Amino acid sequence: MEKTYALIVGSGWETLAGEDSGTRVDTEFGAPSANVHRLRFGERRVLSLARHGDAHTIPPHAINYRANIIALRELGADAIIGLNTVGVITPYAAPGSIAIPKQLLDYTWGREQTLFDGRGGVVEHVDFTEPFSDALREALLQAAARAGADCYDGGVYATVQGPRLETAAEVDRLERDGADFIGMTAMPEAAIAREAGIDYACIAMVVNPAAGRGGGSIHAAVERYTRDARSATMSTLEALFDAL
Repeated sequence: MEKTYALIVGSGWETLAGEDSGTRVDTEFGAPSANVHRLRFGERRVLSLARHGDAHTIPPHAINYRANIIALRELGADAIIGLNTVGVITPYAAPGSIAIPKQLLDYTWGREQTLFDGRGGVVEHVDFTEPFSDALREALLQAAARAGADCYDGGVYATVQGPRLETAAEVDRLERDGADFIGMTAMPEAAIAREAGIDYACIAMVVNPAAGRGGGSIHAAVERYTRDARSATMSTLEALFDAL
């Protein structure tokens, strides 16, 4: 049976959510960030949901991650690809490239972290040793190679609270903890997808050196490198869906 894929799109990707009016889905956890749209990649239809809302009005800590995941599952999603913008700490991935992270660190707080919150009378402790789906990660890496995209295999994505950016000292601490990238949205998104039984991986778009690493304005770096990272992401997605 053919898998149904979904994209959860982040900062700067709201137009990728689709030109149709989308489908409203109400879940037991409330409303998702936006209507779910359907995109066409060649012959394949792909679900798409704007993580921060259609007009980018929802900050990372206020996103209803549970409703987003469950809405996509209710529409048939078997696999979700998160599109996340990140800063890079270590020298292994250059700004303007993309990465397919392999591990996560979670520094968030106060977010609704689990589907098993007691309301259903069931508590399950999912295995989260490998937070991203190996098969989906490999498919993305192969697609990036076919597309000729500048793509880094692996690394540790540290999820911070936001919406402010980090201090240089905080970045130093994250590096000591083993982090390669910093973003604000991979958690609890990845964990909830695991609880929901959905394959999940993310394309981390590297758009700036982390605080204290680049020697210049972070916002200027984002302006400079986002286009290349977006291009690498789109070519990877097109190669992925062309091959399915």
